[in-house]
Amino acid sequence: MSAAGTYTPKPGAAPLPRMIAAQAALETKMLLRNGEQLLLTVVIPTLLLVLFSAVDIVDTGDGKAVDFLAPGILALAVMSTAFTGQAIATGFERRYGVLKRLGASPLPRWALMAAKTLSVLVTEVLQIVLLTVIAFALGWSPHGNPFAVLLLLVLGTAAFSGLGLLMAGTLKAEATLAAANLVFLLLLVGGGVIVPLDKFPDAAQSVLGLLPISALSDGLRDMLQHGAGMPWGDLGILAVWAVIGLGAAGRFFRWE
Repeated sequence: MSAAGTYTPKPGAAPLPRMIAAQAALETKMLLRNGEQLLLTVVIPTLLLVLFSAVDIVDTGDGKAVDFLAPGILALAVMSTAFTGQAIATGFERRYGVLKRLGASPLPRWALMAAKTLSVLVTEVLQIVLLTVIAFALGWSPHGNPFAVLLLLVLGTAAFSGLGLLMAGTLKAEATLAAANLVFLLLLVGGGVIVPLDKFPDAAQSVLGLLPISALSDGLRDMLQHGAGMPWGDLGILAVWAVIGLGAAGRFFRWE
């Protein structure tokens, strides 16, 4: 017979890393089960990559179209997950009171945001693997420093995450849905993803080049297509956007 107290319950919160991992896994499952999110994060980038690589619609300059398009589509994938998808999902979680309830749980609010960030990173890894495989099948020949590519992707994720959380934490859910999709479309057209920035007027180029999507797509393209070194200018632009976005989100985010 077991000694008394052997099976006595031990109430209390789980260790913080375990809570963050469990919440991140839940966030990832919810994202991957959402049809609209899958459309933004997987279907649209894949279709754009295949369509514009196979059909000569946009003048992408010398060389194979996929060599120009693949870096821009990778940047688009980061934006679709870290900004558009996260803004919409978080905005509706805030509207329905999910964030308020989670904020009252043993999981600290900063840990909840960390779990959301981990979910974004996991989703991006899946996106990048899928798009890279497709790009290779289309004849892509990338160059460049893998560490610099990773640094650009991380800074791009930080910049877009901050902006997405800022939008979700300050606007109503319906406004967030409309604004996030509108920004996605505008940056898809004017961010150097598919249409080269040099196709725009000089005055517009100087402004568009300061956008986070332009910095990310141009930085990736300079390395992966042209084999350039560390893109310090693009990294600097992304770092500034990351500081602004995350700082503003931390300051103005409303949980209710």
